[in-house]
Amino acid sequence: MVGGAVVLVLIFAATWGIAAWIARGGAESTPRLAPTTFRVGDVVSVADRVAATGPLLFPGLNTTSGERTVVLDHTGDDAGRGWRVYWAYPADSDASCAVEQVRETSRFVDCDDRQIDVSELAPPVGVCPLVEERESISINLQCDVAGGPVASAPSTT
Repeated sequence: MVGGAVVLVLIFAATWGIAAWIARGGAESTPRLAPTTFRVGDVVSVADRVAATGPLLFPGLNTTSGERTVVLDHTGDDAGRGWRVYWAYPADSDASCAVEQVRETSRFVDCDDRQIDVSELAPPVGVCPLVEERESISINLQCDVAGGPVASAPSTT
């Protein structure tokens, strides 16, 4: 019985040690654990859906805790161009002022009951749309500060 208790204590200590090491930043995340790109779908069908029902909301893509929602919008007639992403809060506010989409429109209602357009949402730093070979649209969660994708995939935004 004492031997079993010792084994359990050793397992607990090893688990705690690994968790402490990860929490202090000693480990790198991998795309398998935390993907840097979220594939949305075919550019034509996603553009048609946005045109019919308004921008698409994706909760919690930018963090492992799911704190923020990313909004994907498309403008124009060319499905390969005109993609924009925003945070789901007004540009003149902070993340605590989450918005709700007015059903099947590009309008949103914020925490102060103001109705705003999708273009008035906060532009994200480090998150951008990624159109690959004019066929598929993804949301890149690790763009450089200038808004371009860090990855070297062919892109047209």
